[in-house]
Amino acid sequence: MLKKTKTGSGQDGTLIIIGGHEDHDGERVILKEVAKHVRDGKLVLATVASHEPEGYLEKYQRSFGDLGIPHVTELYIEERDQATSEDKLAGLRDVGAVFFSGGDQLRITSLIGDMPIYEHVHEIFANGGVIAGTSAGASAMSDMMLVRGSNASSFRIGDLSMAPGLGLLPNVIIDQHFAERGRIGRLIGAVSQNPRVLGIGIDEDTAIVVRGHRFEVIGTGAVYLVDAGDITHTNIAEASPDEALSIYDLKLHVLSSGDGFNLETRRPDRENVAVSLEKTS
Repeated sequence: MLKKTKTGSGQDGTLIIIGGHEDHDGERVILKEVAKHVRDGKLVLATVASHEPEGYLEKYQRSFGDLGIPHVTELYIEERDQATSEDKLAGLRDVGAVFFSGGDQLRITSLIGDMPIYEHVHEIFANGGVIAGTSAGASAMSDMMLVRGSNASSFRIGDLSMAPGLGLLPNVIIDQHFAERGRIGRLIGAVSQNPRVLGIGIDEDTAIVVRGHRFEVIGTGAVYLVDAGDITHTNIAEASPDEALSIYDLKLHVLSSGDGFNLETRRPDRENVAVSLEKTS
């Protein structure tokens, strides 16, 4: 079981959770936001999620170099025992920023979960650093993550797999490439299995910037909040795996750039987030 970090303690850092395909050539709003939180110009690019990480480092070195981050180094793990390697651990020392790239989120948790590298990532966050993740790196941020499921909008109950995530953002489940891949059905299915968790779907070139119990949306797309806390009926437990999901009184919020959300109250919170961000800038 992966350990979980409690957010909102007053000393935790910033999470920047990206729906994938963030802009590298235009305004680069999301990468600028990451760069703004990087201390001492050092960032570790964790390409653990990828089976073929070639090219990632050069791409991000170029983009972040243009944004004033001259030191971007790569952390890649092929086998779980490498997560105890002194060479790998040395790359995370004296660093306040880690960026998880895309690929397969199950590679992230299966290779570094409960290992010294995992503990170092949590320490960086607890000490006020920034942890960012895009695509698979976004899904891995929560304590429970979606691993696979149908992209069809009419969700079938049996076609869904979940696993423990990195536990940096508790009580949520995150899906990415959201509108582009028609993932509303599988996110609804995920929260119907556990109404305690809040579903967060993030479009491409869109991110949530999380500080404590609140986040703000940035980027060109939308963020979708699926709340099953007050549902009155679902057939998730009784229906056959190939049957369509039935669920009543589900709550949905759709947010765009500049909108905020309070994770404690599960309500949009634009004004309070704007004030909070202004005070911390």
